[in-house]
Amino acid sequence: MAANLEGQLVVAISSRALFDFEEENRVFEAGLADPAAADAKPDRTYMKLQLDRLDTPAKPGVAFSLVRKLLAFNTEVKRVEVVMLSRNDPVSGLRVFRSASASALPLERGVFTKGRAPYHYLRALQANLFLSANPEDVRAALDAGFAAATVATHSVHAGRNYPNEVRIAFDGDAVLFSDQAERVFQQGGLEAFQKHERKLAAKPLPPGPFMPLLKALHRLQQSGTSQMRLRTALVTARSAPAHERAIRTLMDWNIEVDEAMFLGGLAKGGFLREFEPDFFFDDQAGHVHSAARHVPSGHVASGVANPLQK
Repeated sequence: MAANLEGQLVVAISSRALFDFEEENRVFEAGLADPAAADAKPDRTYMKLQLDRLDTPAKPGVAFSLVRKLLAFNTEVKRVEVVMLSRNDPVSGLRVFRSASASALPLERGVFTKGRAPYHYLRALQANLFLSANPEDVRAALDAGFAAATVATHSVHAGRNYPNEVRIAFDGDAVLFSDQAERVFQQGGLEAFQKHERKLAAKPLPPGPFMPLLKALHRLQQSGTSQMRLRTALVTARSAPAHERAIRTLMDWNIEVDEAMFLGGLAKGGFLREFEPDFFFDDQAGHVHSAARHVPSGHVASGVANPLQK
């Protein structure tokens, strides 16, 4: 019988999101920027560097804690699958898997595309989430209907106060919810936004790109294990009275979050520092940059705050 990923939470992740390959990436970028190397396949230098370091495990990257904890849900039943999905070449993929083995991460599957866009494989993988350091790949994945975020590789790493609990924080509009209300705010300001949300308080917001992921996490949370738990938080700039529509929307979806922070425009960093998530998702680059000083963060390039560049 062929293997399948049905019913599992599937996370597809790039090598730079999982491991610290920033030095290697700088070598690759330098090769691309060197006109003299244009005809000399600049990726060769990068590949040789990865091969030379084959027996040197890479250090953990920004999303390492999230992946390690999610995989810990597999102690009794296979509930989570993490798949490498990378622009790396297959040779560099050897180092990725060796680094995973050295870190006791039980990774079994990987797709390495040697520079080609890898997001096409998300459907075959039945992926619930794609994490990458490549903004173009993330945008393409979002456009294809997948929850995806660009990992802020400069983020601080997750804390260690909750070793048996996966903690994930989400922004609301344009992440869990559609950007419908955000568009009202952009066009008419705070007063128009508050009036709009008060009027439609009982009408659920349309789902955003991360609603299916939250639903999958909710199922994982309910299945649980004696060793691992999952805790989620909504961290939003909304405040009363606009808070009601967000809560009612989650109720309509039959999804619970453990914590909800309606901050009314306050900076999110200090609150995220206290929550200590293994990852935080937000659609606004400024919020991600600020949050990255406190917690692992990723940019969700969706909605009106992220217009397509022409």
